[in-house]
Amino acid sequence: MIKSYKLRRNIANAIIYVILAIMGIIWVSPFAYLLMHSFRAEGLITVNYLIPHEWTFQNYIDLFTVKGSLNFPRWLLNTFVVALFSCVICTISVLAVSYTFSRLRFKARKKLMNVGMILGMFPGFMTMIAIYYLLKAMGLDRNLVALVICYSSGAGLGFQISKGFFDTIPRALDEAATIDGANKNQIFWKIILPMSAPIIVYTVLTSFIGPWCDFILARIIMGDRRDLYTVAIGLFDMKSEEFINTYYKQFLAGSVIVAIPITTLFMIMQKYYVEGVTAGGVKG
Repeated sequence: MIKSYKLRRNIANAIIYVILAIMGIIWVSPFAYLLMHSFRAEGLITVNYLIPHEWTFQNYIDLFTVKGSLNFPRWLLNTFVVALFSCVICTISVLAVSYTFSRLRFKARKKLMNVGMILGMFPGFMTMIAIYYLLKAMGLDRNLVALVICYSSGAGLGFQISKGFFDTIPRALDEAATIDGANKNQIFWKIILPMSAPIIVYTVLTSFIGPWCDFILARIIMGDRRDLYTVAIGLFDMKSEEFINTYYKQFLAGSVIVAIPITTLFMIMQKYYVEGVTAGGVKG
């Protein structure tokens, strides 16, 4: 009986591991192809073999040195600036709103939380055309400032996970600080935030990834201003019929470079990221 149970369990585990291994190979294979062929020296676009015959760093060098209408270094700088400012504003906004809903009790608290959750159910692309015409009316279309405004304006609606994390911090700390003469602002900045590294890291990562990877909104706002493109728009432009024969391998190299900052951040902060998600889901 026991041996039969162990045999069935081992067979089930083996099947599960095989399925996971196959899924892992399927998931990793496009990235492996992208990485290998970003170093490919031969051919212009695609080739009929998997592993390149000749390897070179020239694709990466050309990406940063070749002058022309496609300016990858400028796109990378634009994306970094937009993502950095959006990340700072979003992080402060989300944490402040989350702390307010977690600690303060006021008349419209429940209603505002419900409204925020309802608005979060609607996909952002539903309002993109309206947002574009509003920005155009204010003279902010084709402007990097417009992207920062769009990415950070509604950040406070994503308060649910951060609020759940703040709910796990004992209110006795707030009460003790209040007795010592601290106000709500001092409690937030000097007591609560120093204890909230996991949720801060989680918020920073999610706030940075959105602007770094976004394509649709940036494309609508920037139009044909190539000097103000982000990397997502620029890489898409490299695959257009006009440029694909010349820039395909540079497109592969650019895709690898774009993935490096996000991958590095996740590898360094993975522990805090997981802690932030799990702690924020305890109660809400």
